[in-house]
Amino acid sequence: MLGEAAAELASRVPAETLELAASAMETCGRDGHVLGSYVAGAIPHPHYRGLLTKFLSKWQAECRGVSREAVALALRTAAHAQRAHERGQSVELVWTGPHAEGVPFRRTEQAILQVLDTAQQRITLVSYAVYRIPHVREALVRAAGRGARVRVVVERGDEAGGQIEYDTLQSLGSEVAACSDVYYWPEDQRAQRGGKTGSLHAKCAVSDGRCLLVSSANLTAYAFNLNMELGVLITGGRLPCEAEEHFDKLIAAGVLARV
Repeated sequence: MLGEAAAELASRVPAETLELAASAMETCGRDGHVLGSYVAGAIPHPHYRGLLTKFLSKWQAECRGVSREAVALALRTAAHAQRAHERGQSVELVWTGPHAEGVPFRRTEQAILQVLDTAQQRITLVSYAVYRIPHVREALVRAAGRGARVRVVVERGDEAGGQIEYDTLQSLGSEVAACSDVYYWPEDQRAQRGGKTGSLHAKCAVSDGRCLLVSSANLTAYAFNLNMELGVLITGGRLPCEAEEHFDKLIAAGVLARV
């Protein structure tokens, strides 16, 4: 259990920070909550310090029989494994538009379906517009059927000041709505400048903190088949996890609200 917690921590905290924590545990010479405070105090970044504090609290509450030397070793081992994982990161260009000879880019719909179909635990899907996407709808329902938690963030027509001509929630379909947590950006949370209000213009898909698609393409048939769209598909490394965490925080802070 502690090994799994260390691996999860390593996916969210830089290896150098985990090394600082492991060194502090080895040199402190104290136990219990005093040790936890001492180790946390060695971490300058407040977000990483908070994650480490939760890890140490879990150790003290549930794994008292595990020595601090063993915990330090678990942190170093997890950091080493994460480094190897990040070295395995791949980045591919994703494209919709005219074909260029000798440039074998991935197609946009193909890439987004890969992200959704590889998900085993969780999906975050974000788009400004949603329209005529039967294959994406089916992939979301399949993922939910496998037990993945599906989270969809969309622009609502009433929040977009009438800029969207159709209902994105209706376009998702009743099956997706029934198996997903759907969020939007309330108007009172949006910045305003010069009489204009911000739009939810981001388009991305993340699965299991492992695979991330960032694209100019909305979730529409036009974006998949007609427009000129460009994006990147990132597998492995820290970026998918960081993107996923960013939306976690926006939801926790109330910036995004559940429909």
